[in-house]
Amino acid sequence: MLHEETRTVAESRTTMSELVFPNHTNVLGNLMGGQLMYWMDTVSAICAQKHTHRACVTLSVDHISFRYPIRLGNLVNLEARVTRAFSTSMEIFIDVIAENMTTGERFQSNSAFFTFVALDQNGRPTQVPKLLVKTPEEKELFDDAWTRREHRLKISGDAKK
Repeated sequence: MLHEETRTVAESRTTMSELVFPNHTNVLGNLMGGQLMYWMDTVSAICAQKHTHRACVTLSVDHISFRYPIRLGNLVNLEARVTRAFSTSMEIFIDVIAENMTTGERFQSNSAFFTFVALDQNGRPTQVPKLLVKTPEEKELFDDAWTRREHRLKISGDAKK
């Protein structure tokens, strides 16, 4: 892969929809948090692989808060997009919108930033394509990603002293 390779946010944007069935819920009829995190990891992994055309693994997940419960029978719409590419890693933002299929009501339930690392054929980290941002929202997420990355590195103990 060439280091000069560049891709747009739109090229790897990934959407996924899941219907909440009884086996996805807790005793209160709400979607279990672990199930939602699984779907978030899945959609973001697909997004990372579309951006890099490589196998990618989850490196970290930022804070996930569960704002509103997602109920049995709701549709869960997940959208992932690369917000910044670093050297061998990339930050991906996942937005979770739940939808009541009976009323049509939609609400944002969750969002989070995941970090993925691209791997070469030997399972070692490899360069990722640069990210070309076009919209004001993409630029804002791109610009703020450096601060989020520094925070992650500080928390993990990997920050340069």
